[in-house]
Amino acid sequence: MHILRTSQYSRSAAVKYAIKYALTPNTKYRYFPLIKDNSGDCSNFVSQCLYAGGSPMIFNKKNPWWYNNTNWSLSWTLAHSLYWYLKINEESNLQGCKGLEISDINALELGDLIFYENNKNVIFHSAIITGFSQNKPLVSQHSREALNISYLKSWRAPKYHFLKIHL
Repeated sequence: MHILRTSQYSRSAAVKYAIKYALTPNTKYRYFPLIKDNSGDCSNFVSQCLYAGGSPMIFNKKNPWWYNNTNWSLSWTLAHSLYWYLKINEESNLQGCKGLEISDINALELGDLIFYENNKNVIFHSAIITGFSQNKPLVSQHSREALNISYLKSWRAPKYHFLKIHL
């Protein structure tokens, strides 16, 4: 089945997908278990949400983002790779999903993303905003499956990156 992709990121479709599969992963995708607080399924899940929201898979060699049943790009499954994929697309106005980094947490909307950076300056986790409580983002995620939790209770991190998502 071919799904027509829109030119607009559907925040509602991305959030609807996230809510449906936050606690019970979609069996149509490989699940990457958390092993000793390494690896995990967070960016695979976030990428699925972006795809459900209309983000097209990009198969080029310069800045790829894609998944099929037997293989996938690093940017689909690794938090730091997904972060840089979105940032590079934004900065270079490349085809595909883009992420504009902002510092104002009040400008975030449903369907935007939060990336978590450790004290070694490595982005190690990603989550999608699926709600708000007292104007603070609630996220849904994998690798510690969670639905609508405070972004601060997800993973401890000395630094957070807030990305506004658009196509």
